[in-house]
Amino acid sequence: MNALKLTQSGFLALALASSSSMVFAKDTPQQVIQDYMAAWNEHNPDKAATYLADDAVFYDVTVGTPQQGKIAARDNVMRVFIGAVPDLKWEMTSKPIIGKDGNIAFQWKFTGRNTGAWGADTPATGKSLSFEGVSFIRMHGDKIVYQGDYYDALNFNKQLGW
Repeated sequence: MNALKLTQSGFLALALASSSSMVFAKDTPQQVIQDYMAAWNEHNPDKAATYLADDAVFYDVTVGTPQQGKIAARDNVMRVFIGAVPDLKWEMTSKPIIGKDGNIAFQWKFTGRNTGAWGADTPATGKSLSFEGVSFIRMHGDKIVYQGDYYDALNFNKQLGW
């Protein structure tokens, strides 16, 4: 009986000692995207940009010109959208499709009120907007290396009165 107690306590001590060196798995692509979207919904472009690789490409099909790099994506996409729609809500509306390589695609809905300027020549309209789209995202490890957003720009523009 004493041998069994020593073995159990020895095993427990070994398990506790080795737990401090355990390696935890990286976040899954879906968790990374959920955290990324949460940063957008916190209206924090700097935090959202941390989910992008330094050389990430952000492609908004309605703009047509890909943003090259994390800083360009933050400054020319994230800050613009969050500044123009400071109460924005971006939510995933479909079960994401996740490839074995970590690539992910999902449908989403974007809502809010346009109370900030989109740019020097595009003042705020004060109008609400709600539109749906799809994102295709390529991951490398726990970083986004490509994001392509596709949505109905005509409906988006009509809602804003353009």
